[in-house]
Amino acid sequence: MPSENERKIVSSLNKNARKSFREIARETGISVPAVIQTIKKLEHSGAIKGYIPLLEPEYFGFGLMAIIGLRISEGKLLDTQKKIADDPRVLSVYDITGEWDSIVIGCFVNREDLNQFVKKILSLKHIERTVTHLVLNVVKNDPRLPV
Repeated sequence: MPSENERKIVSSLNKNARKSFREIARETGISVPAVIQTIKKLEHSGAIKGYIPLLEPEYFGFGLMAIIGLRISEGKLLDTQKKIADDPRVLSVYDITGEWDSIVIGCFVNREDLNQFVKKILSLKHIERTVTHLVLNVVKNDPRLPV
């Protein structure tokens, strides 16, 4: 369970991960050395996995987002998911409960790019079936945790 100081620091980083240690200390009321030590500890433990910019997909030519449900042969779930996750267009791969074994979320340049991706997935040995949903509108897509 994270400490109150860890929560304050991560909350500050969530607003802007490019802040200096001094700015985070000023915002949180925690000393600069304690901020540095806490962030290093969180990075070393894997609680903070990295820092990335939040990008607008359409600006970079990805005009289509899709959510794809997969049915995968028994016993081959993780291997198949790892192969799919290697594709740079794939944003997320989830193991889920329910009718489908896995959900893939990806960004694509256009319908042809999506078509090629789905055909590539269907050509994998252990994929039994897919269902593809096109995202019409993104209301919220925020990878930050509410700490």
